[in-house]
Amino acid sequence: MTEQTYCDRLVQDTPFLMGHGRLSEQQVDRIILQLNRYYPQILSNKDAEKFRNPKASLRVRLCDLLGHLQRSTERDCQEFYRALYLHAQPLHSRLPSRHSLENSDCTELDSGTASRGLSDRGPVAFLACLGLAAGLALLIYCCPPDPKVLPGARRVLGFSPVIVDRHVSRFLLAFLTDDLGGL
Repeated sequence: MTEQTYCDRLVQDTPFLMGHGRLSEQQVDRIILQLNRYYPQILSNKDAEKFRNPKASLRVRLCDLLGHLQRSTERDCQEFYRALYLHAQPLHSRLPSRHSLENSDCTELDSGTASRGLSDRGPVAFLACLGLAAGLALLIYCCPPDPKVLPGARRVLGFSPVIVDRHVSRFLLAFLTDDLGGL
């Protein structure tokens, strides 16, 4: 498979970036300012003023900027992606070209961004799982010792220390040592 250049990626990502509400006006202005200040050869002052014109709509300015970059060099497109990563990281991670790169196992083009080793589900998912585990432990602790009520629950909870952190597993194992004799 041929390698996808940054300019090719920009052509592929342009419809996604042009979508309503994808990039805010502040994000577009920051990207333009970064390309103008740090790389004046990419965007001259005249170009930057044109792309930051408050009289034109955001969609028109963004369309002009992306068209200008598509006619530019590979390095210019690469710097645009770097600025997009810095100022709109959540959007950068959802780009269609990034998904096609992940599916094609092509990792050379995006070596500047570190991949996340952890799940991207966020703290709410973590707290939900922790709450579920704590709720199960509390249910087992508070339920009557009648073996007919929850006969398999203590077995399931007995295997949960394999999944749970070692500090929590000590408490679960200490709790279960009294009740595992009847299994």
